[in-house]
Amino acid sequence: MCGIFAYINHRTPKERKEILETLLQGLKRLEYRGYDSAGLACDNDEAQTVTIKRSGKVANLESAISGSSLDLHKQLDDHVGIAHTRWATHGPPNEVNCHPHQSNANRDFTVVHNGIITNAQTLRSLLERKGYQFVSETDTESIAVMCQFVYDEHCKSADGVKPDFSTLVEEVISQLEGSFALVFKSAHYPGMAIATRRGSPLLIGVKDERDADDRQTHISVGKMESVDRGSLLNTPQLEDTNLERVHSIHNLAENSIEFFLASDASAIIEHTKHILFLQDDDVAAIVHGELTISRGAHRPKLPPTREIQTVELELHAIMKGSFEHFMLKEIYEQPDSAFSTLRGRLRVSAGEESVVLGGLKNHIDTMLRCRRLLFIACGTSYNSALAARQWLEETTQLPVVVDIASDFLDRQCPIFRDDVCFFISQSGETADTLMALRYCKSRGALVVGITNTVGSSISRESECGVHVNAGPEIGVASTKAYTSQVLVLILYGLMMCEDRLSMQGRRADVIQALHELPEKIKSCLALDAKCKELAEQFKSKENLLILGRGYNFANCLEGALKIKELAYIHTEGILAGELKHGPLALIDSDMPIIMIIMGDESRTKSMNALEQVVARNGRPLVMYSEGDEVPSVGTVKLPTLAVPKTVDCLQAVLSIIPLQLLSYHLACAKGYDVDCPRNLAKSVTVE
Repeated sequence: MCGIFAYINHRTPKERKEILETLLQGLKRLEYRGYDSAGLACDNDEAQTVTIKRSGKVANLESAISGSSLDLHKQLDDHVGIAHTRWATHGPPNEVNCHPHQSNANRDFTVVHNGIITNAQTLRSLLERKGYQFVSETDTESIAVMCQFVYDEHCKSADGVKPDFSTLVEEVISQLEGSFALVFKSAHYPGMAIATRRGSPLLIGVKDERDADDRQTHISVGKMESVDRGSLLNTPQLEDTNLERVHSIHNLAENSIEFFLASDASAIIEHTKHILFLQDDDVAAIVHGELTISRGAHRPKLPPTREIQTVELELHAIMKGSFEHFMLKEIYEQPDSAFSTLRGRLRVSAGEESVVLGGLKNHIDTMLRCRRLLFIACGTSYNSALAARQWLEETTQLPVVVDIASDFLDRQCPIFRDDVCFFISQSGETADTLMALRYCKSRGALVVGITNTVGSSISRESECGVHVNAGPEIGVASTKAYTSQVLVLILYGLMMCEDRLSMQGRRADVIQALHELPEKIKSCLALDAKCKELAEQFKSKENLLILGRGYNFANCLEGALKIKELAYIHTEGILAGELKHGPLALIDSDMPIIMIIMGDESRTKSMNALEQVVARNGRPLVMYSEGDEVPSVGTVKLPTLAVPKTVDCLQAVLSIIPLQLLSYHLACAKGYDVDCPRNLAKSVTVE
């Protein structure tokens, strides 16, 4: 959801063409996040900020640059360029609403923004009353115009001295409500860029000549220009208005250095693996090659040290390789992603196998004594918790609550100090899930993060947690992250029942099945051609029902979600036990149906549901596990699809793969963009 990329070169001679290509390539790496327009800002030969913006794909922006009057071969030793892909929230996707936004016709301040400013209309009304003009419908323009207002107020003051750029930005963000990641440049502060975030991710990559071991920063607290917030918008005056600053150990300004700012690491790693993850309310200033971080004294204090981390992510991991789409690549990566999730966590000691999730092992005693377990997530991550709920109830003997984060927040669910709350998110930045985490943390519960992204907000703000290690996922529709999330929850259940004698036989069966799982996933991928054939049968349908119960119900929801996301077919995942409570009215000879009937304890009841469907002229495609009796009803011949058999709690990892392949081939057959479905974004960083 929106993507920010900025490139700052200091004492690093580059042709303008090379700088613009770097910005464009950064945007292309962020395309998977979802967007409907793109734009960038750079300097012309007169050192004025020029914006180029286009609706549609980054390729449209690239064409516009080629046709611009900019001297593409001019060499620039120092330059600040910022770029953005927009996912429309305020106003339609056109060139006026596209980012970057500027403060006035003189282009004094330029900003790109990821997030939503919830008080934008209030700010806009106030600034319009003071004579400032707006040209777009966006919430972001109010930030740019607010910069102009603060700057003008300082210049009109008694001393008439313009403020430090960091101080100005700190004043501006003190007035903002909502979530944001922001990057600023200004004609008044040439060669400088300011970045800040609250609730939306923002990273800084550093590329210079120093040894990687030297990349660490330390705090130095000193007084800066006071921030008189009371004079801005009639907000209460704060007594202590000093800023804390973080200075680098080395004088970076002496070196040739480049900075890359982005919404996530995938846009940076081809340039450098040395990355600083900004935290909420950080104000990072890049001034003539020196990076500093400041924060208002009224904000939470900065940590005593801040390291520039080395990210272990290879470029090939975010490339399609020989696959036509990222989603297909990621489906086929699931044998490896499952192995990576399990690696190092299944251990043998003295002939006995144990399970170790290093991020949780110090908290297991607390979890065993807790009142209940809550699993809070959105979308696919929510479905992964549902897939493991029955297993977790069995292994922990505790009440297990699975909740959708947005609904959980709306209800203001009661949370107790002896609750353990898990927050599951592929990106680790999902806004509703992150807000729910903060809600539970404020009430004293133990908060546990399960994410696929090192350095994400959820992984930083959780007291403990697990990285699923599925590898980068670029396709908007999640595939391998889902199966890895389910596996992490299965491992957690194994840890929790380690000392229960009655569970030892069951544990041994599940651990053995985990060892066999990657090979069985490969067998599921052999169904690709069959799924492609089925897609041809379903592609003209307007509705689809997926029925199952027990461990299989979560995959009904997840399969339906995938088909809705990619093929734009109205699809419902229905609990088979609820058929007679309404959904049975939908069944007739024209309704396409998929039923999941595996060889677990729910098989008998699922067969009853199948008979009810067939009695009403339904002819479902039946997915079943190999080695079981083929589901049938009398002499009626039903289409079937067999998947490899495993223990009940792991069957969801296998049976989801044909549904992922079906949704992929449905989208291809209908001619849709598989990796970037309409109206959707990979990382939902706004509520």
